[in-house]
Amino acid sequence: MAFRGWKAEALEFFDGLAADNSKAYWQRNKPVYEQLVRAPMEELLAELEPRWGEGRIFRPYRDVRFSRDKSPYKTHMGATIGPGYLQLSADGLGAGCGMWEMASDQLERYRAAVDDDRAGDALAGLVAEVEAAGIQVEGHGVLKTAPRGYPRDHPRIDLLRYKGLVTWRDWPAGAWLGTPRAKDRVVEFLERSEPIAGWLRTNVGPSTLPERSR
Repeated sequence: MAFRGWKAEALEFFDGLAADNSKAYWQRNKPVYEQLVRAPMEELLAELEPRWGEGRIFRPYRDVRFSRDKSPYKTHMGATIGPGYLQLSADGLGAGCGMWEMASDQLERYRAAVDDDRAGDALAGLVAEVEAAGIQVEGHGVLKTAPRGYPRDHPRIDLLRYKGLVTWRDWPAGAWLGTPRAKDRVVEFLERSEPIAGWLRTNVGPSTLPERSR
């Protein structure tokens, strides 16, 4: 089926889950989750995959092993699409693209590229372009000062302080979310974010470290 957006009941499902995060609520409303929350996300990912890459929906269950909050279910749905990320919640739709948390070898390459005048200036220009379009640029963590080995007055100190780099945009819930226009917004976001994602692929790339060493 073609993607037609999310009905209001999908967001109401998350409102209810926030109020009653229990197995009883989940089981009682699982058909709503499957038909009105998950199915539209599957349809959207299927339409995006030919251009943007493989899509995957995250499990709805929280990892509560090391958390004081033992609520069993996430109050949002998350999914990846190529280098991008989508998130649906009662508040609306969000989208991100890039490298949220870099491994140590990636971070070393990222900082070296930002320090390089040619590559660094190129990234600074791309960031200015997306920010002018209303898209945020942020990262998993931000150092309070310059990373070791770099001057505090570096011309691209703001970029050097990031431990990851992503573009991000939120769209508050509205009538548009229940229409195919939701896909249009995601596609526009991914297209505007692609130059930064491409810069990261070229200058940083995937981590080559073993999982436990990152």
